[in-house]
Amino acid sequence: MDYRKLGRTGLKVSPLCLGTMTFGWTSDEQNAYAVFDAAFDAGINFIDTADVYTRWHPGNPGGVAETYIGKWIKNKPRDQIILATKVRGRMGEGVNDEGLGRAHMMSAVEASLKRLQTDYIDLYQSHSPDDTVPIEETLRAYDDLVRQGKVRYIGASNYNAWRLMKALWTSDKNNLARYDCLQPRYNLVWRAEFERELMDVCRTEGIGVIPYSPIQGGFLSGKYKRGQPAPKGTRGESSPRIQEFLKNDRAFAVVEKCDEVGKKHNKTIAQVAIAWLLANPVVTSPIIGVNNVAQLQEFLGAVNFKLSADDKKSLDDASAYQFA
Repeated sequence: MDYRKLGRTGLKVSPLCLGTMTFGWTSDEQNAYAVFDAAFDAGINFIDTADVYTRWHPGNPGGVAETYIGKWIKNKPRDQIILATKVRGRMGEGVNDEGLGRAHMMSAVEASLKRLQTDYIDLYQSHSPDDTVPIEETLRAYDDLVRQGKVRYIGASNYNAWRLMKALWTSDKNNLARYDCLQPRYNLVWRAEFERELMDVCRTEGIGVIPYSPIQGGFLSGKYKRGQPAPKGTRGESSPRIQEFLKNDRAFAVVEKCDEVGKKHNKTIAQVAIAWLLANPVVTSPIIGVNNVAQLQEFLGAVNFKLSADDKKSLDDASAYQFA
């Protein structure tokens, strides 16, 4: 497997990152362990999670995905696995049980370390911005965690360009740990948010990029058909975003182009969509969310699939957008 350097860090990560948002939600504990084993055996060394996964599910207190990882990782070589988790979301009922303030971050990291059954986190990420806290307070807390050895590198998720640049400037000005990784939503039918400004920031500042939702919640899998309602049991039944795509002819044109390219190379629509991301030199490792080993095996089929220049251009053209 062709491992990639994560931005300016010393970490080398697999070209796919295993996401864990489904674990404890649409995938149970034993299934999660099967996926972890299969991913590790296939060479995936990069796992992304968050403390809040999957607190939105009834009866789930949060921290469940981290707990699964902790139980699994006890029997694996820790130094061969890159663990990424996130802080920001509400994890209790107290006034300081959420956000990017120092009080919450210092307690949240200890809770994550305990659940993950490790003494360090390779990549600790701000799950989303927190405008109620000065960025310098957040970065000083991160800097202390790095100096203490509890965190190796830090990253941001769901940041726009000006917030990311302000954070980088603050780190530079005050000699603090800086965001070395960005986790944006980015895929063939969701391009503008990242490409408009963030892509240039990441390229020029040497920031690793680990996009989430590479197949847009399943829309770029082929399970949804033009002119038809979302199949029973799929995310499209309840997702407003996918419901909008179901009404969008241009979105279906992208799916159809992926299908066309895939049939030329005996690849699935999802494999083509992931290969398109991997063809972007700014992208380090797309985050794949899977419910079972079969889905994992399908996504692994994108790793060594190199799009030709013509195929890449045809996908670019089909998914082209106009800046607002």
